[in-house]
Amino acid sequence: MRPLPGAGPAREVTQAAIDAALSYVPLLLAAAAATAVASFLLTPLAIRLAPRLKTIDLPGAARRVHEQPTPRSGGLAIALALVGVGTIGFVVAQALGVAPPMRAVRVPQVAALFGGVAVGAILGYLDDRFELRARWQFGGQALLALIAIASGVLIDNMANPLGGPPLRFAGPAAMAVTALWVVGMINSANFVDGLDGLLTGIALIAAVTLGAVSLFPPEPQPMVALLCALLAGSLLGFLPFNFHPARIFLGTAGVFAIGYALAVLSVIGSAKVAVALLVLGVPIIDTFWIILRRLSERRSPFSPDRGHFHHRLLDLGLSHRRAVLVIYALCTVLAVLSLALSGRGQISAFLIIVVAGGVVLYVLTRRAEGSLERRNYPDEPEPELLSGLREMVDRPEPDPPEPAGSPADRDKPGGEQGRP
Repeated sequence: MRPLPGAGPAREVTQAAIDAALSYVPLLLAAAAATAVASFLLTPLAIRLAPRLKTIDLPGAARRVHEQPTPRSGGLAIALALVGVGTIGFVVAQALGVAPPMRAVRVPQVAALFGGVAVGAILGYLDDRFELRARWQFGGQALLALIAIASGVLIDNMANPLGGPPLRFAGPAAMAVTALWVVGMINSANFVDGLDGLLTGIALIAAVTLGAVSLFPPEPQPMVALLCALLAGSLLGFLPFNFHPARIFLGTAGVFAIGYALAVLSVIGSAKVAVALLVLGVPIIDTFWIILRRLSERRSPFSPDRGHFHHRLLDLGLSHRRAVLVIYALCTVLAVLSLALSGRGQISAFLIIVVAGGVVLYVLTRRAEGSLERRNYPDEPEPELLSGLREMVDRPEPDPPEPAGSPADRDKPGGEQGRP
């Protein structure tokens, strides 16, 4: 049987390699469970604090699909769970000597991951709170790219889709490619964050895939797999609150934190840019064609509209939840494909999907009928399991007894709403 293009020795896995990878699974599961629990507990707190933080997303804009005022402080919970648990766990594991080997990963790169996620969440919160102009958002993205580059997170090589030796980058070229990668990943995350649970689920699939690839030859990187597990856990704990109907949104804080984390995790250790390109093919390709379309219409590439792939699925009559699940399925297929192909095959597959994705978006646009008003895609009943998880952490707290003589008109929590 002829191997898949680009497959071959790079994907040959021995039994010894499988055993070595499996030996790290308990540690990875424990790390993911820790951040999942932290995120699951912090998210209700982020919901309650949203009015005080002035991060309430109000419905009404033409491209919005939610009907109720919704907190958009979820990114803060994810970032706090990832950075808090990750930093403490990394320090303790190093002190006890139970951390996986660093190998090609350096401590400044780990610091860049956690520090950049924290900075990204803060910068994103400022946008959620004050609705910064696009130039300031871009400045924040450039700052995150600088943090990564200054810490030694650099793309110095990439598989050549035409075959032959890999493409090499050095000095300013490596810095430019890395900056483009970080900024592009953040913007791809931003563009795909249009439906409940969409970005969270896609990022979860990507984190698991990057972690799995990091465990196997040709360059096993168990430390990268551990960092991916921490990110996956923080996303998993948040997803029950973010899946449709969402009780909280990621906000720009979540977009910046998740986009930056995925960009860095795909570079440190041994660069896995080709894997990230393929597994994140849906948001990246959607971003690429959306920008081309807006530029062809002489509009800003960052001007909002309802022309994204997920909006087209809604326009075809899919419900909110089914549209998200369809995209989850596509990302899962691409994730499996990325595990089956080597670097050159991954890049070649990505280029093919770019062209195919453009054709699909064109066909969906031509076939779409009617507007994208909310009434055209009625909601589905919430799954029982998801409803139970939410009720478990959202039981109303009893009001404390009013002390004697306290003023009757004292401030009541939850009374103010932020700008959309």
